[in-house]
Amino acid sequence: MKTIGLIGGMSWESTTLYYQLINREVARRLGGLSSARLNLVSLDFQDIAQRQRAGDWSGMADILRQAARRLQETGAQCLLIGTNTMHKLAPEVQAASDVPLLHIADVTADAILAQGLDAVGLMGTRFTMEQDFYVERLASRGIRCVIPDEAERIEIHRIIFEELCQGQLPPASRAWLSACIASLKARGAQGVVLGCTELPLIVGPKDSCLPTFDTTALHAMAAVNFALAE
Repeated sequence: MKTIGLIGGMSWESTTLYYQLINREVARRLGGLSSARLNLVSLDFQDIAQRQRAGDWSGMADILRQAARRLQETGAQCLLIGTNTMHKLAPEVQAASDVPLLHIADVTADAILAQGLDAVGLMGTRFTMEQDFYVERLASRGIRCVIPDEAERIEIHRIIFEELCQGQLPPASRAWLSACIASLKARGAQGVVLGCTELPLIVGPKDSCLPTFDTTALHAMAAVNFALAE
């Protein structure tokens, strides 16, 4: 079994999901008391969130590069950035390490194409929805993103940072997100990407009128596939 390296803590709520999903899948495949070989560098999300608001992407790149090097030094054989937004810095992270980075948008694109879809709603932080690093990554695979309107983007971003990242899952927010997905469907989305690793905490298939693409689970399964590949 290869060793997985996870850059987490952004937020720790979704990092917990990664740890559970990866270990449960390894146990399911290997049986018994099997669990994953996983090295974790968990960052202080307060620092990261402040830098995001300030637009200090250079400073965040330095932090993630250091985390990638630490993971490589401790024996990690692949890298995961446990957040969609910080994949804006995926090229810098990959350049800092000799081990492969498993890109969350790539495994998501694989799942979308496997279902024969080419237009999906994209829900995530405002950085993910409004900047081009994620949309263009999917577009390079022939997938068009339907983006929520400005008022919807503001509310999704608020729910993520003020509720989900703090362990709050209000029923009213779940209902609102379901209505937002219906709005994306009306505008041509064939599925919806839960493009923030906290969104699966509150939105599941039963909450959506469209097929959902849980980026946290897809990313975690890609790590298991890598770790257990011959």
